[in-house]
Amino acid sequence: MSNADLRRLDREIRTTTKKLEAVRRGELWPLNGRERRAMLRAAASGTYRTARGRSAGRAETQMESTSSAAEMRLTAELNALHGERQRLITEAARAKAAKKSSGWW
Repeated sequence: MSNADLRRLDREIRTTTKKLEAVRRGELWPLNGRERRAMLRAAASGTYRTARGRSAGRAETQMESTSSAAEMRLTAELNALHGERQRLITEAARAKAAKKSSGWW
C-alpha cells in the first residue's frame, strides 16, 4: 500500500460524499446521464400535465424515485470505497507485522 493509493481513495470518498449531499439537497449535477434524463422527462411531463389542468402526482413520484435511486447508488459507491480503503490498510498492517516478525526491522 502506498500513501498515493490512500490519498486517491480519500479524495474519491470526499467527492462521493459531496455528491451524496447534493443529491439529498435535490441538485441535479451529481446524477448520471440516465438519471438526469429521467428527472428532466418527469419534469417535462409534470409541466405539461399541470398546463393542461391535470395532476402532476405521477411525475412527482417518478422524480422522487429517481432521486432515491441516485442516493442508493452513491451510498453503495461510498461503502465500496470505504471497504477498499480498509482493505488497503489491513493489507499494509499484515505486511508490516510479517516483516517485523521475520526479523527484518
